[in-house]
Amino acid sequence: MSEAKIAPGHSGYRTLTYDERMSTTTPAAHRRHLSLGAYHGSICLKTEGPLQFVDFTEQLAEVVRQSRIRTGFVNVQTRHTTTAVMVNENEPLLLEDMRRIMERLAPRGRPYQHDDFSVRTVNMCPDEQKNGHSHCKAMFLRTSETLNVAQGELQFGQWQRVFLIELDRAKKRTVSVLIMGEEA
Repeated sequence: MSEAKIAPGHSGYRTLTYDERMSTTTPAAHRRHLSLGAYHGSICLKTEGPLQFVDFTEQLAEVVRQSRIRTGFVNVQTRHTTTAVMVNENEPLLLEDMRRIMERLAPRGRPYQHDDFSVRTVNMCPDEQKNGHSHCKAMFLRTSETLNVAQGELQFGQWQRVFLIELDRAKKRTVSVLIMGEEA
């Protein structure tokens, strides 16, 4: 029999047994052996240019459906240092406001030490291009988002969508998707 602590009440901590936890927090219809699982997938996207907001909500929803996870979490992570993942509204004027703010924070035309190839000696590719502004924009954004899955579907508010934000230039990009929870 396993035990767990619950938050302190007026009389301190109370220890519940596994059976007590299941009977007080889970309806009788759900008292069964839960099969927990994990599923990993990837979404490949091709961006068209800097500060593009790529709405990949529908592709993500399809990966969640394919996972057969009924209740749990999905973590969505970009695999690139010059992209970001964000949940927000897909409204054109709002997206333009966000582009303007990011460009003000780290303008493309300014000098960045990262772009001085006569000094920089690490993490260089043969076709390296100047993109210090992209990395600086990325520090204000997130590389991942975690979303709830219930009844096999992503849980969103009315206007919420999931975006990959391209901070550099047109490229092939990959988003890693990890889904964990109760299997169907």
